[in-house]
Formats: sequence, structure tokens, C-alpha cells
Amino acid sequence: RHSRRVDARGSLSIMGRGKDLVITGEGEIQIDAIEGIAESAVIDVLHPDFGEGVTSVVVKRPTRKIDEQGIVKALDNRLAKFMLPKKVIFVDDPPRNTMGKVLKNALRQQYERIYSQR
Repeated sequence: RHSRRVDARGSLSIMGRGKDLVITGEGEIQIDAIEGIAESAVIDVLHPDFGEGVTSVVVKRPTRKIDEQGIVKALDNRLAKFMLPKKVIFVDDPPRNTMGKVLKNALRQQYERIYSQR
């Protein structure tokens, strides 16, 4: 959830999007560049061992076969180790807002317990 704050000088600060800004941009660009991927969203989900686990939610192209291991292997030399997804979740249609943007908060809520289901 984001919030806005205006200080005494009139400077506007947008709060609550830091997590999205830190891990998602480069990760999504690199995942989307993998052959067979139509779209991706990178989110952080609470992880019992690491604090947070980078999780990729991926939409595959219908005619392509790619699995979690193939995606992580393709990313191995493209991303820093801490940015590699600890889990890849395949979906057909991620939740979206009215503008068509993927709702990452909804994905976080949907998969918040993914790492505790070992």
C-alpha cells in the first residue's frame, strides 16, 4: 500500500513502493527476454530462512515449454545471485487493475505462504 506525505516545505514523498522498485525492474526485463515468456512480475514474499524470497510470477507463451529450472538457469549470468528467483510460479492470467497493470500486492497476498508450504 502506498501513501503520500507532504513535508513543511511542500516536498511530496511517496511511501510504500520501495520493495517493488528495488527488485522488480531488472528482474522482469531479464525474465521477459527469455524465449517462451510472455510476461512476468517479480515480487518479494516472506521466507523463513532469507527474510524475503524473490519470487517470479510468469506467464508462458502457449507454444513454448519452459520450466522453473530453465528460467533460473537462463538468469544465472544475467542477474546478481540475490536477485535470482527462489521460486517461479506459472499463471495464465495474473490479477490486473483497470489499466491492465499487474497487481503485485494481490500476488503477494496470494502467495504469502508459498515458502512455508514445503
